[in-house]
Amino acid sequence: MNYKKVKKTLDKLNSNINNHTISNPQVSKSSIGWHIDHSLKVINNVIIALHKSNPELYKKNFSFLGKVFFMLGFFPRGKAKAPKQVKPPEIILKEDIISQMQLAKTNVETISKLHKNAFFKHPFFGDINSKRIYRFLELHTNHHLKIIDDILKK
Repeated sequence: MNYKKVKKTLDKLNSNINNHTISNPQVSKSSIGWHIDHSLKVINNVIIALHKSNPELYKKNFSFLGKVFFMLGFFPRGKAKAPKQVKPPEIILKEDIISQMQLAKTNVETISKLHKNAFFKHPFFGDINSKRIYRFLELHTNHHLKIIDDILKK
């Protein structure tokens, strides 16, 4: 997978920053700002974890579930809860989203320089190495972009 697809998802998130206060409880308990903030926290935390990882400790333990979702190209809604380190705060400020966006754009640029087995541990999918990371970030961010689109449609 490649950098361009992740960059495109970041651009779509960025284009929705001005909608950050909009919500629709029929679609999601969370506002558009929550989905943007969460997506950016995932991107930034995953890339930090890749940088901190020891490639020698990488295990080829990518789960069957992970392979299925990666092949299908989507994550089902409402099946997982965000871990606390990627949960947005109660009050989401536009300035915070903007600074996280700048950091995400910088961080994404660094992935290609990482060892192929730099990795992070996903709670359901197992170890995801830098070879699969673009696909993971693209799928996860698109999952939230679809929710944002549905919030805006209603």
